[in-house]
Amino acid sequence: MATQSPFSFLGGLVERAMAGPQAPQWLVSEMHQRLVLFLNHVLMQEKEAMDRLVRQKGRIARVQWRQYSVALLVTPAGLFDVAPEDATPDLMLEVTETSPLSLAQTALRGDKPSIRIEGDVQFAAEINWLVDNVKWDVEEDLARMIGDVPAHTIAKVARTASQGLRQFVGARMGGKAAATATEANTASTVPVASMPGGDYTQP
Repeated sequence: MATQSPFSFLGGLVERAMAGPQAPQWLVSEMHQRLVLFLNHVLMQEKEAMDRLVRQKGRIARVQWRQYSVALLVTPAGLFDVAPEDATPDLMLEVTETSPLSLAQTALRGDKPSIRIEGDVQFAAEINWLVDNVKWDVEEDLARMIGDVPAHTIAKVARTASQGLRQFVGARMGGKAAATATEANTASTVPVASMPGGDYTQP
């Protein structure tokens, strides 16, 4: 009897949940405010990040995933604020992967999702620098609340769990890719080099 992958099962649950009634506007606004508070908390731990954003003050970046979006305004202090709803963004960042399960698998592998970018090049370069260089020091934040030793223990457990998840996802995805490759080789015995466009390398 065929068994259903736990990944596809979870993906189906998430898709059905997202296809349900949309969240009320007040809840969406509250989530945006919470997101801004978190981003600013992380940014304030990196002075260079704030200095870079100061040079982009007044600019707006809109992040879009499926029907969800948030527009972030750069403040004169080098932090973020929620932009007015009717504001025109200087930069559009659209996550092109629509499957929440695929996004989760990408994150667990430590990879970045595919993003379509439109707008100001310099602003995009600064945002890219933030993504690559600004990290949330979870252990330091926990230490302020519960002390150094418990925070270190929790962080170590989280890192171990994260590593285990990455290995699990990598093994599952690697097995799936190998199976797909085997099926493709079985279906066609024509050497790639002899096929039209065999020299083409996909960008």
